[in-house]
Amino acid sequence: MNIKITQPALRWFQDEFDLKEGDTIRFHARYGGCGSVQSGFSLGITKDKLTDPGATFEKDGITYGVEQKDLWYFDDKDLTVKFSRKFDEIQFLVE
Repeated sequence: MNIKITQPALRWFQDEFDLKEGDTIRFHARYGGCGSVQSGFSLGITKDKLTDPGATFEKDGITYGVEQKDLWYFDDKDLTVKFSRKFDEIQFLVE
């Protein structure tokens, strides 16, 4: 699995989480919500360390990643994180 995060999304994370070098953003599977990959689950975001990274993306000293235990959610597909200016929110594309 690969993770790609667009520049507008990186700016959104910086603003929303007040990120500094050395911080980590973790994407994780959570029960409920409105996800399009696994029925009954959606993708959550937490400013938290990774203990057993399954996939990571690093930019400007900040790590974005998914724990090994949450890789099942992506069903062997890649994650692209974008920012929608139209909806003023983060969007996840799993392809």
